[in-house]
Amino acid sequence: MFKFWNSQQEDPSHPPHDMAGQSWYPSSSLASPSPSRPSTAGGSSSSNYSTPRPSEKPQSHSNVSPSEAAGIIAALKDKSVDELKKLLMDKEAYNSFVLSLDQVKTQNNVRDELRKETLQLARETLEKEPQIMELRNQCQIIRTTELATAQEKFRELRKQQEEMLKRYSPAALLHKLHEAMIKTEEESEALHQQLLDREIELGAFVQKYKKLRASYHRRALTHLAAKTSPIL
Repeated sequence: MFKFWNSQQEDPSHPPHDMAGQSWYPSSSLASPSPSRPSTAGGSSSSNYSTPRPSEKPQSHSNVSPSEAAGIIAALKDKSVDELKKLLMDKEAYNSFVLSLDQVKTQNNVRDELRKETLQLARETLEKEPQIMELRNQCQIIRTTELATAQEKFRELRKQQEEMLKRYSPAALLHKLHEAMIKTEEESEALHQQLLDREIELGAFVQKYKKLRASYHRRALTHLAAKTSPIL
C-alpha cells in the first residue's frame, strides 16, 4: 500500500501504556493534574496553566496522624518500583501490605479485644437471664401482695396518727379542760344541794366541797392561762 503524505500508522509492536486503566485505583487518584508542569504548546500555555489563588487550598481527606504517616513511608521506602507497581495493580497485594502495617495490626487487635469483651458480656447476660426473670417475678409478687398490704397498713396508721393529733391538739385540750370545769362546777352545786336537803353531814360536806372547788379553780386558772398564752 502507498503511504500518503502526513499519514500516520500505529506500530502494533508498541501499544500505548495506560497504567491508570489497569489499576484498581480510581482514575482521579492516579491522574491528578500538576500545576508545576505547564504546557509547551506555544500560546496555548497561558490558557492551559493558571496559578492557583491563595484562597484555593487543596482539600485533604486523610485522617492519618504524622507518626502513622511516617511509619507507612518507612514501610514503602525500601520497596522497589516493581513492588510499588504491584501494590497499585494487585488489590490483594495492597490489602496484604496494609494488614502488615503495625498501625493496622494494633487497630485490629483492639477491635478483636473489644469484640471478645462484647461477646463475653452478652454470654454473661444470657446466662443471668433466668435469674433476672426470677427477680422480676418476685418484684411483681411483692408489688401486688406485700406492697399492697404494707400500703394499707400505712394508711391505717396514718389515720390513727391524725386522730391522735386531733385529740391532743391545743384546741381539743382546751375544750376538755373547759368540760372538766363545768363538770366540777355541777358536782359542787349538787353537793351543796345535798347539804340543803340535809342529805350530808356538815363535816363531810366541807371536806368534799373544798376539794371540788380547789379542783375547779385550778382548772379555771389553767384554762385562762392557756387561752391568753401567745404560743397557742
